[in-house]
Amino acid sequence: MTAAAHARNDPHGILRAPAERVYADELAKLAERDSGPRPDGWTLSPRAVRSFIVGDDKLGVRRKFYGDDALIDRCIVTLMSSRGLLLVGEPGTAKSMLSELLSAAISGDASCTVQGTAGTTEDQIKYAWNYALLLAEGPSPRALVRGPLYEAMRRGVLCRFEEITRVQPEIQDCLIGLLSDKMLHVPELNGDDAIVFAARGFNVLATANLRDRGVHEMSSALKRRFNFETVRPIADRKLETQLVRDQTEALFRHAQVDVEFGADAVELLVTAFHDLRNGATAEGVVVEKPTAVMSSAEAVAVGYAAGLDAHYFGDGSVGGEHIARQLIGTVLKDNPDDGKKLRHYFDVVVKQRAQRHAQWKRVLDARRELDR
Repeated sequence: MTAAAHARNDPHGILRAPAERVYADELAKLAERDSGPRPDGWTLSPRAVRSFIVGDDKLGVRRKFYGDDALIDRCIVTLMSSRGLLLVGEPGTAKSMLSELLSAAISGDASCTVQGTAGTTEDQIKYAWNYALLLAEGPSPRALVRGPLYEAMRRGVLCRFEEITRVQPEIQDCLIGLLSDKMLHVPELNGDDAIVFAARGFNVLATANLRDRGVHEMSSALKRRFNFETVRPIADRKLETQLVRDQTEALFRHAQVDVEFGADAVELLVTAFHDLRNGATAEGVVVEKPTAVMSSAEAVAVGYAAGLDAHYFGDGSVGGEHIARQLIGTVLKDNPDDGKKLRHYFDVVVKQRAQRHAQWKRVLDARRELDR
């Protein structure tokens, strides 16, 4: 069966499945073996939630978050409390992925999500109206269109609020009363329908990029209703190498492409990202940091694109030239002036390594892409 036919016949052949579907077997296995105490409204105990995210070899549960395990413990504790959780960090540090994993494990559903933008309105967060029914029948529960926050409160699940600092401050502040009183007023309705009391298990899990600080600063009143946790880039090269290898392999399987992404190519990719992210090589050579985000997520994206390049335009084996082409595009996409910094990196670092390693020689050969 061809890849296209397989995708057509696969009922789950969608571009991106939610975490609760991707890891349904692991979640079911953890629930079956879970004997720990569960907070009201949670589908798993805190220990099982932790195992789902950081992995459990005995149960055959894979690690999904590569970083500070103590951070996971603090996040879980916060979500059991009366405060919301705000994950902050540089772009590409897996904040959104972590919020989705936490929601999938705690609530069994990560779909109650607000994607924050400059145009996000309060009714997109809380509730809106079916105007045809509103005009025909007046305000009624049947005419109400529940927003993610309304639905999360009603069902007692986590509400994810992505990129909260990109939302206008007056819209952000609609969360203040909801997080304090755990109730939502619908003044257009009467009686019991006019107030929604949050069911047990409800909380808000938000994310914000450090680069967006100052775009729309959160009010001090709203900040007090969140615990802040910083998700930092992976400092351990060995851990980041494992992450890049695992994530790219998963992407290749999903795309149904046969690619050889050898250990030397993965190491080259991670090394280049560490050099440019830290502004220095392991040998002590100082290089200029580009303004582009050189995160682990970007490294995975570069590795995946290099694999597709090798599969469709090469012999299926990822080499230094494939990585170099995608790396150049990643560095230059934010600021064309970063080309000077990348040329310096090629001339000072890559040229020296190319004398000792064949893969770095292939990287150096792709330098001409910078001069086009």
